[in-house]
Amino acid sequence: MTATVAIIGRPNVGKSTLFNRLVGKRLALVDDQPGVTRDRRSGDARLGDLRFRIVDTAGLEEASASSLEGRMRAQTEEAIREADVVLFLVDARAGLMPLDEHFANLLRRNSTPVILAANKAEGKAGEGGFYEAFTLGLGEPIPMSAEHGEGLADLYDALRPHVEAAEEEAAAASAEGEARTDIDVEEAEEDEEVGTRERPLRVAIVGRPNAGKSTMINYMLGEDRLLTGPEAGITRDSISVDWEWNDHHLKVFDTAGIRRKARVQEKLEKLSVADALRAIKFAEVVVVTLDATISFEKQDLQIIELCAREGRAIVIAVNKWDLIEDREEAWQHLKDAQARYLNQLRGVEIVTMSGQTGAGIDRLMKAVFRAYEMWNRRISTSALNRWLDGVLVHHPPPAVAGRRVRLRYMTQPKTRPPHFVVFCSRPEQLPESYTRYLINGIRERFDVMGTPIRLSYRKGDNPYASKKKR
Repeated sequence: MTATVAIIGRPNVGKSTLFNRLVGKRLALVDDQPGVTRDRRSGDARLGDLRFRIVDTAGLEEASASSLEGRMRAQTEEAIREADVVLFLVDARAGLMPLDEHFANLLRRNSTPVILAANKAEGKAGEGGFYEAFTLGLGEPIPMSAEHGEGLADLYDALRPHVEAAEEEAAAASAEGEARTDIDVEEAEEDEEVGTRERPLRVAIVGRPNAGKSTMINYMLGEDRLLTGPEAGITRDSISVDWEWNDHHLKVFDTAGIRRKARVQEKLEKLSVADALRAIKFAEVVVVTLDATISFEKQDLQIIELCAREGRAIVIAVNKWDLIEDREEAWQHLKDAQARYLNQLRGVEIVTMSGQTGAGIDRLMKAVFRAYEMWNRRISTSALNRWLDGVLVHHPPPAVAGRRVRLRYMTQPKTRPPHFVVFCSRPEQLPESYTRYLINGIRERFDVMGTPIRLSYRKGDNPYASKKKR
């Protein structure tokens, strides 16, 4: 177990910039506008030979507990309680603010060790704020610049004893646990083989704003890990959390709500949507979350189409099902909409659920693993060509200019999603309708339902093209 370091401070002091530098990636959204970060985001950090877990938090603000800012502060306070050491950032260029002094008092009442850092201290403009930080009574501040990478050597020296202490404590606890364990050698070897943790399944939860994505993930985890509320568009960053379900390890990504492109005007929302789209590209299964009270809006269909273009396995979760009174009529409406709008994803599973009460979570996860299995489905070449022979007998491709397009051979070179290649003559003359016919035939014959299918054509080489005519 590695040490956990929480970065805290008032808004716009450079917490996310430092987080990105320590993890070596642009994971957290960064903008000049204060209050960009709202949820806790964690990552694996590296500083020299130190390895630790870093947590980026929302800016600390004084607000009532029921307000959005108050709920953001509660998330930050939870990160402080879970951390082995707190990295308290102040803005050296702006100087100390009343909020800095207020939260310094809060940290002094907490038992978690604190490291004080004066960020943006590059140049003469930061000297006054750096010396002013001594008055907080949290020890000597570290002058640094997260944006330019200055002061990281001093930060390394300050973090090293805390990281090593956490590692020694974890090693001691592990040694104590091994000493208390008394099991047979053969049984231990068997348990090690069975209990080996598989690579986590990456699942992205996407949808329109206020569809209940974060509420659903909080119920899965059994804690208020993600910021929720009645306001639309609370989530900004794509936050990944680890979750165990029936001995399966998953990495679940909560994403920002995706609105219509014409409505996205602000730079910050564009960054949030881009982060959500990146989560879709790196996911294996995408759960498209709909609001049961207004399901299958145009934007829902566009999100589903986007996931299909990216080739992800798809499951549709109809959230807030507990708010529906006439469920039989609502279910019939869902099935009609599926048949009308999702013909390109025939057979995609629709699961009704409630993220608030947890009803339907197990059914949703079973559908996720079925979709993942379909996404990895591989069909033998012999079975494909026996099916293709039958298709050519009953429904051959249409003739173009009096000449038939000959389909000679079919194979599946790829999965994730299933990709089929047909070797034929004059593929450019095959109509799109015949391609859809072949795809639908593959779905029905080999039970590849609810996942995108790729079908491409390849023209065979003419063995006589290089020979000269006599």
